[in-house]
Amino acid sequence: MAPTTSPLLRGLVDDAAVFPPGNAPLEVAVARHAGHREAGYAGCVGPLLLPPSAAGPLPGAVETHWPPAEPLRVVLVSRPGAPVSALTEAVERLATEKRVEVAGVELGWTKGWRALAVSDLPVAVEVPRGAEQSAALEDIARARDDASATLGGVAAAPAERASVVAKFRTGPTPTWPWPEERELAEFLVGAVARGLPFRLTGGLHHAVRGTYPPGTATAVPAPEENHGVLDVLLATRAALDGAGPAEVAEVLGRRDGVTLAAEAMALDDDAAARVRAAFTAYGCCEVTDPIGELADLGLDVGSAT
Repeated sequence: MAPTTSPLLRGLVDDAAVFPPGNAPLEVAVARHAGHREAGYAGCVGPLLLPPSAAGPLPGAVETHWPPAEPLRVVLVSRPGAPVSALTEAVERLATEKRVEVAGVELGWTKGWRALAVSDLPVAVEVPRGAEQSAALEDIARARDDASATLGGVAAAPAERASVVAKFRTGPTPTWPWPEERELAEFLVGAVARGLPFRLTGGLHHAVRGTYPPGTATAVPAPEENHGVLDVLLATRAALDGAGPAEVAEVLGRRDGVTLAAEAMALDDDAAARVRAAFTAYGCCEVTDPIGELADLGLDVGSAT
């Protein structure tokens, strides 16, 4: 059965089940991902995100926990500071696995990130915050646009350059405080101004900006601030329409889910395509959380047909 899903939401939420705070074992993550692929909301769900260290045990997990006939699509995610070589080696290790398709890679920005040798795979480069962010965005944009751009020491073809995107972390970690609206707005405006598509990761567990109780998988006792998926989609639209950081931050701060949902559903297919060409996807450790909230607000997350 093929799922039907609003163009605004297609492939929006990548499955980051193995990453914190979910921390699902690999076998459990693969089995759950198979369930997502059979669900009516399957059209909202992107690839399974995995660390390079999963490349070794992944074929065994697929053999026992992946019943679909098509290959399991995965994106290999290397955290900032990890060696580029580990990511390259993981891609090479999975290249001969017929039941696994590596759909892309993600890594942290460093001045040597282009040493990554991954042929024509899509690449997402996570940018830092602060003074280095502008330099990182400029560098990633050049990797898309410069005729002299190289990946893995080889001149990149235009199609390969076009598949390089930026990435920004919207949720907190022990070393990364939660970015408030103005900081996220500045990233969105900076990426859009450079014609640079982007991915997000962390913290987008809810449809609407809010202060939420901590999840069951976290030890943080206090309520948590979360950006909202709808807020980010509409803030991206604002940035594309020329809004500056202050106006984009105002959109990111809105907490009226009914109004946000109505505005999102009012976007026509062309507007939705424009937004999603900029905001390509984001990773979430439990994809049903935001998808369920989006459905409750009346958005078309898909139904099996």
